[in-house]
Amino acid sequence: MDLAGLIESGMDVAEASGLLMNVMWTMIGAILVYFMQAGFAMCEAGFTRAKNTGNILMKNMMDFVLGSLLFFVLGFAIMHGKDANGIIGTTGFFNPTNLADADGLFNGLPVGVFIIFHTVFCATAATIVSGSMAERTKFAAYLAYSAAISVVIYPVSGHWIWGGGWLSSLGFHDFAGSTAVHMVGGICALVGATILGPRIGKYGKDGKPRAIPGHNLPIAALGVFILWFCWFGFNCGSTTAATTSLGDIAMTTNLAAAAATLAAMAVTWIRYGKPDVSMTFNGSLAGLVAITAGCDVVSNWSAIIIGLVAGILVVFSVEFFDKVVKVDDPVGAISVHGVCGAVGTLLTGVFAMDGTGITFLHQLIGVASVMAYVAIMALIVFTIIDKTIGLRVSEQEEREGLDVHEHGSSAYADFNFRL
Repeated sequence: MDLAGLIESGMDVAEASGLLMNVMWTMIGAILVYFMQAGFAMCEAGFTRAKNTGNILMKNMMDFVLGSLLFFVLGFAIMHGKDANGIIGTTGFFNPTNLADADGLFNGLPVGVFIIFHTVFCATAATIVSGSMAERTKFAAYLAYSAAISVVIYPVSGHWIWGGGWLSSLGFHDFAGSTAVHMVGGICALVGATILGPRIGKYGKDGKPRAIPGHNLPIAALGVFILWFCWFGFNCGSTTAATTSLGDIAMTTNLAAAAATLAAMAVTWIRYGKPDVSMTFNGSLAGLVAITAGCDVVSNWSAIIIGLVAGILVVFSVEFFDKVVKVDDPVGAISVHGVCGAVGTLLTGVFAMDGTGITFLHQLIGVASVMAYVAIMALIVFTIIDKTIGLRVSEQEEREGLDVHEHGSSAYADFNFRL
C-alpha cells in the first residue's frame, strides 16, 4: 500500500510517511544482511584450501536456502509466535503471515517485512558453523545440521531474547545479536568441530598444531570488507525504524571494528614479529561481533574499549583453541563469533549508559543460559547426525578435496592441487 492508500485507510500523513520510511529502512537492512552470505562465503573460501572452494560456496548458498524455507514454515512461529511461559512461540506455524494484526502489521511493520528481516538473521547464525567444520564434513550432514539450527536451536533462544520470552522480560539486552546470532553460531561451531575432529595433518605426532594456510587471502579480505559494509545493515537495521539513532549506532559499530582491527594487528606484531594478515582481518570481525549487542546503548569511547578487548582477545582465543583445546577451526569462527559474541554481550552490562537499566548480572544470566541450551541441543543434533548420516568424509575424499568427491567438479578447472 502506498502513501495515498495508507491515508485513505485512516492514517494521517505523518503516521503513514513514518511507516513507509520504517519499511524502506528495514528492507535496506535486510538486503545488506542477506549480502553477508557473500562475505562469509568469501572469507571461508579464502581461508581454506582451493580443493574445497566449491563445497564452501555450496554450503553458504544452502544455508540461506534451507533457512529461508524452514524459518518460514516453522522457525518464525517458534521465535515470534504467541509466547508460552517465556520459553517458546506456539502460533503461526506453516503460515506466519497469520500473526499479523487486522492492518497487516506485526511489531509495527508489515508482516512480510518483519519476516524477511528475521529470516536473513537466521541464515547468518547457520552459516557461522560452516567455517569451523570446513574441509572434512559431508555435504549431506551439513544440510541436516543447518536445517536443525534453523528450526530447533536459533528460534528457541531467539524467542527468549527477541520474541517476548523470559530473557527479554528479565532485562537482558542484545540489540542486534552478539548472543542471539553470533554466540549461538559459535557454540554450534565449537560442538560440531569437536565431534568432527581435526583435519588430516593439522596436528603432528607430538600434538603440536601445524598451520594449514588458506589459498586466497585477497578473497578472504574481500569477504571481510563485504561483512564490515553489511554490518551497518545488521546493526543499524535492527532499529527496524528510520530513527535519529542510526548515526550513533553506525558510529559505535565502526569505532569498535576499527579499534579491534588495530589491536589484533598490534598483538600479532608483538607476538609473531610481523603483523599477521589473516588474524588482523579476523580482528575486524571480532570487533563487529562484540559491539553488536550494545551498539545502541554504549558511548563512542566505550565502543572503542569493547573493540580493543575483542581485538586482543580473539588472538589469544584462536591460539587457545588451536594449541590447548586442540579444536581445529580453519577460519577462527569459534573465537570470533562464540567468544567475542559472549564477551561483547557481557561488556554491554559494564558500559551501557546510565538510564538504560541494563545490568551485568542480567547479561551474565542471558549469556550463560543461551550457551547452555545451545551447547546441549548442538550436542544432541551433531551426535544424531554422526551416528546416522555420518559427519565426516573418508580420508581419501578429504585428501583429494570435497569439490571433486562431493560435487563432481572443481572451483578451479585445470588447476593442479597439492594433496
